[in-house]
Amino acid sequence: MKRAELLQSLSRNPLFDLAVVGGGATGLGVALDAALRGFSVVLLESHDFAGGTSSRSTKLLHGGVRYLAQGNVALVREALAERATVLRIAPHLAQPLPFVMPSYGWWQTPFYGVGLKLYDLMAGRAGLGRTAFLNRRQTLEALPGVNPQGLHGGVQYWDGQFDDARLALALARTAEAAGALVLNYARVTAVRRLNDAGHPVSELDVSDRFSEDLYKVRARCVVNATGVWVDELRTHSSGASAHDAPLRMVSPSQGVHVVVDREFLPGDHALLVPKTRDGRVLFAVPWLGKLVLGTTDTPRQDLPREPDAFAEELDFILSEAGHVLSRPVTRADIRSIWVGLRPLVAPPETIEGGTKVLSREHTIVVDANGLVTVTGGKWTTYRAMAEDVLDRCFASGLLPGRPGGLSEHHTLLGAPGPEAPATAICAPPGLHLYGTEKQRVLDCPGHDRSLGMGLTEAMVRYAVRHEHAHTVEDVLARRWRVLFLDARAAAGMAPDVAAILAQEQAADPALDRFLSLCDHYLPSRTAVFAQKPVDKPKV
Repeated sequence: MKRAELLQSLSRNPLFDLAVVGGGATGLGVALDAALRGFSVVLLESHDFAGGTSSRSTKLLHGGVRYLAQGNVALVREALAERATVLRIAPHLAQPLPFVMPSYGWWQTPFYGVGLKLYDLMAGRAGLGRTAFLNRRQTLEALPGVNPQGLHGGVQYWDGQFDDARLALALARTAEAAGALVLNYARVTAVRRLNDAGHPVSELDVSDRFSEDLYKVRARCVVNATGVWVDELRTHSSGASAHDAPLRMVSPSQGVHVVVDREFLPGDHALLVPKTRDGRVLFAVPWLGKLVLGTTDTPRQDLPREPDAFAEELDFILSEAGHVLSRPVTRADIRSIWVGLRPLVAPPETIEGGTKVLSREHTIVVDANGLVTVTGGKWTTYRAMAEDVLDRCFASGLLPGRPGGLSEHHTLLGAPGPEAPATAICAPPGLHLYGTEKQRVLDCPGHDRSLGMGLTEAMVRYAVRHEHAHTVEDVLARRWRVLFLDARAAAGMAPDVAAILAQEQAADPALDRFLSLCDHYLPSRTAVFAQKPVDKPKV
């Protein structure tokens, strides 16, 4: 359905059962779950689907092995079960991945190995493979490119990896197929609670970011799933005044990721350093033909759409990678840098230890005006979070209760059958990422014209016609992950993509804005060397 038709549907519907604000992992999960239960649903995203945190993860569907050390057994059990579900319902976008922890101390292999054996035990039938103790030779074979000096051996365990932005898009389109109306670039500026013939309803002010046309949408229940920006919507909703603003729910933390060529670690195993010299975690993950290094966990008080990496964060990643890899990584080796803001649950003001000790679990709050806000959590548990949100809506009398569990077995759009061979997510991007939709891609004009990095003209046309893409950024950042893999290559491909977009639609493809964005993802940008901001959150 074209955008004009979507906007007409938005204005024609007098009342939705549920309006979801936010098109990231959580909001899309809620929209799909509610639509599968038969509710009328509209989802409104101010930018693009997964345009914020949900496209900037470490690309891991993990069972929470780090949380096991914190004693959070319940969170680990839930994550392990949900990991298995995502791998089952989207096997073309989410797959198992072996990890190796190299041991540079004699005690590390048995110490970490025992914990990972417990991880296996907790996973049970949802496990992806058994933890194995590796000697020095086996570790070097699994991790070609690891620093051999002082290496004693290692421990191999299994977790999952995925393409986060394309999984979000699959959720959006699957929700559409289930009857939901999903719309990107539709900004909600206010939510009011009204009385309609004796029945409470919410009215949302919605602005189309392209035409600037204004719409009013009514719903029985509104879910605020805007990630790190949930406090902004709560403050701008009725019932929150300047002297009586709601307590903040989010304490943002940013994670920086650096992308380099696979030659630094050419195998198909990921590397994990569970405790760096300053007590953090370092990953080196093969993904879509490149190697992702990260991540950091740094408090951030402002909430920019495109956060900058701090100088000390980049230094940390390069320094720690240099200790564990046989070849040092320099700024000249970096293909792309991206930064994601995590919506960690806000702590009491007296908490100590920084954001790395904050809860990764989600929380749900129902304000006096009926706005249901969810924040926290992680990609792996998006589906369980959605079920919890709807249960809270039922318990608060905002929606009539209906049985759940449907999303656990409902495969996402494009998912092939279990017998279909899967191309590894760590392989370079290609037609396999579309799953069963690949023939529809080939049916678009230009399937034999390559634009670079595995992208074809047909894929761009398909993105516009079927995947809600409107700008060059939509295509090269999220429909195809070039910006996250190689920012210079993305800049070189952008003019061709813009020309195809102009043929397919009337909207401005925003080429110049994207070219500026490419500079933002390169280490030469001076903002990389910025100091930490001190501004308070803008809510």
